This record gives sequence, C-alpha cells and structure tokens, in this order.
Amino acid sequence: MEPRILMFVLFGLALVLSVGLERTLARRYLSLPIVYVALGWALFSLPVGLPHINPVMDGFDAVSLEYVTEFIVIASLMGAGIAIDRPVSWTNWRQIWPLLVIAMPLTIAAVALLGWWALGLAPATAILLGASLAPTDPVLARSVQVGPPGENQRHDVRFSLTVEAGLNDGLAFPFTYLAIAAVGMTAIGGWTLEWFAIDFVWRILAGFVVGWLVGRAGAWYVFEREADAPIKEIDEDSERAAPKYSTSEGLIVLGTLLTAYGLAELAEGYGFLAVFVGAVTARQRENKSRYHKISHHFIDQIEKIVLVGVLLAFGAMLAGGVLADLTWAGAAIGLALIFVIRPLAGLLSESLCDLPFPGRLAVAFLGIRGMGSIYYLAYGQNHGDFGDLDEAWAVASFTILASIVIHGMTAARLMKFVEDGSNHIHVGQESHVDDWYAKPSDTVAIQVEGIGSKS
Repeated sequence: MEPRILMFVLFGLALVLSVGLERTLARRYLSLPIVYVALGWALFSLPVGLPHINPVMDGFDAVSLEYVTEFIVIASLMGAGIAIDRPVSWTNWRQIWPLLVIAMPLTIAAVALLGWWALGLAPATAILLGASLAPTDPVLARSVQVGPPGENQRHDVRFSLTVEAGLNDGLAFPFTYLAIAAVGMTAIGGWTLEWFAIDFVWRILAGFVVGWLVGRAGAWYVFEREADAPIKEIDEDSERAAPKYSTSEGLIVLGTLLTAYGLAELAEGYGFLAVFVGAVTARQRENKSRYHKISHHFIDQIEKIVLVGVLLAFGAMLAGGVLADLTWAGAAIGLALIFVIRPLAGLLSESLCDLPFPGRLAVAFLGIRGMGSIYYLAYGQNHGDFGDLDEAWAVASFTILASIVIHGMTAARLMKFVEDGSNHIHVGQESHVDDWYAKPSDTVAIQVEGIGSKS
C-alpha cells in the first residue's frame, strides 16, 4: 500500500473513533490528545514508508505546520468566542486582565531568561521561545473551557481559562515580532521604539477594532436578515415565533470570522485577536438565540477534524526526531514552566481578583500549552534567521508533550473538585440564573457559597 493511501485510512479511522473514544476517556480522566499523540508516534515510527515530519530538518515542514496550526487556532478561537455569553464589561471580565498583563509577560520573561542562561540561546531565540510557550492553548484546553451556548458549564474558572486562551494567542504576537526584530541586534535602540509603536500598539488596536466591526456587521446581517425571513418556527422555551436556523448558518459565521482574520492582517493588525473579538461581539447580539449553539456546533466539528490530523502530526514530529536535541536543562525549563513559572505567575495575577484560592489555583495550574506554541515557533522560523532553533523546537515540543500528559490526566479531576465545591448557589430576587443567558442588559444577582462561582 502506498504511504499516501495508508495515511487516508489512518486519518479516516482516527476521525471515526474519536467521538466515542473522547467520551470513554473522559470517564477515566484521560484526554483524546494523549491517545492520539501516542498513536501518531507509534504509527510514524513503523517502517512502512510514512513521511517524516521534522521542522528542524525541513523548511517545508515548518511552513506546513505554520499554515495548519494557524487554521486550527483560528477555528478554536471562533468556538471559544461564540461560547462566551457573559456581557463584556470591566466588572464582568475583571478577573481576566491580570492574566494578560501580568501572568503572560512574566511567563515570557522567565522562559526567555532561562533559555538564555541555562541553554545558552541567543537573545532573539530565547525571546522567541518565551513568546511561543507563554500563551495558553485554546485547542487542547477544550476540557477546561466553558461549554457550548445553552449548556450549564459556565463556572468562573472555565470562563477565565477560555477568555485568557482566546486573547493571549493574539497578545503573544508582539513578542514574537520582538524576537524577529531582535535578530542580529546587540543593543536597544530605535528599532525597539518602532516595535512598540507598530507591533505592540497599532497591531493590537487594529485587531480589536477590525474584530469588533466585523462581529457587529456579521451579527446585524444574520439577525436582521432572519428577522425579516418568512420561515418561522415555534421556540420551545418561549412558545413564540422564532427564526428557523439550520447547520448551513455555520458557513456565515465561519466566513465572517475568516474575513475578520484576513481584514485584520491586511490592516497590519493581529488576526487572532480579530477572530476572538469578532466572535464575542457577535455572540452578544440576541444572546438567547439558538443560532449561536448551531454555529458553535458547526465550528466545533471543523476544529475536531483538523485537531485529529494535528495530533497525529505532532506524534509524527516526535517520531521524526524533534526531541533529538533535548537536554536535561531544556526538559527542566519545560517542567519549570508547567509546575513553577505559570502557577506562580497565575497566582500573582489572580490575587487581584475575588476568586477564592482553589479557583485561582486551578486557573494558575491549568495553563495548557499546545498548538499555538507550534504555530508561533514555526512562524518565527519562517520569518527570521534564528540560531539554535533545534534546541528551541526540542524544548517547546517536550513542554507541549508534558502539558498534554500532565494536564490531560489532572484537568478533569481538578475541575470536578472546584465545581463540586461551588455548587451551592442562592439566586437573588432580581432574576434567575437562566436569565444571565438571555441578553447583556439583564441584571443577575447571585450569591455563592463555596470555592468558586457560577456565571
């Protein structure tokens, strides 16, 4: 059998088995990424002629990884943004900002310093390594994120992890550009001011503005068009006429958010930010509409298809020798990030919010690393002349593998502990819990006893 045909067979079987396997593994506190990465490593280690995937040795592999991981991160950001139903305000989102402005920069600085000091990486490569490993991953963090629209997984811990992963995948980009700009530089100068003005200020602002505008336009197009449509059905909850939606509506969401990504990049902004902001903005319109649930399901299916392929490919990378240059010092940096750097940075940043300590600990520890790290490292390799990238790839790949195993085996248990401890809720007289899901203007009064809160 030709290796190409064999890959079709393997990918098809992996897709078919993924649905039932994901449910089975969840009951055993395991995760699908653990199994599929191991499967990819085992299959691509066999002498059957399957291609070797190693971005360190092959520039084409690096370009391919950049494009594939770029798309899956976009799809994951879409799903995460559509799932966020909490109205956007400083009060409602106050627990998120410290994770972005304190935890992430501290993580970048710590990893970069360790890469420079312990591994002897060039400063530019060390910054690239820090920028690659700093963002939490929206792709592999599915088990700790909020549930689809209309479901009851709306815990504050899940909300924090979902929004953080949605925003810091774009906010890590300025530091990736800093690493690219620092190649060959020996001192701070005018190039740093240019980086701050363009890559930090302008690109972030452009990403937010484009995402907001496209999200508003997309929501207007969907709901204004459907409001005037003659086909109606009876809403089961309210027993009144409601627009009739089908899974084809997901094409509108996918097209709209891909447009947001492209327009943001054309405006020299950050497309990842535009996608997430656009999805959240569209979600705020007609909050109780089941259109959002259908759209989320559509995007989720696309994400799962690509995810299976990427997990197998990551296993193939491990079989292809991407860890060949891993040293004990490099492995120590990866473990330090998971067990020391991210937890301490997370706890420090979350000390500014009112989430009880077990909830803050869960947010700090469950900073899962994954496909976003591969994308940023591949992007840096393809757009800058870095040295010592073999060591950087080895450290990043080991960290992702360790995160998949460690967080994959502990996330479900930790989330169950946190959520079970916060299930005693008093609903105030002003509204009901379900009304939080109705529209941004509703007022909800909830008093929580326990170690967390439901949103």
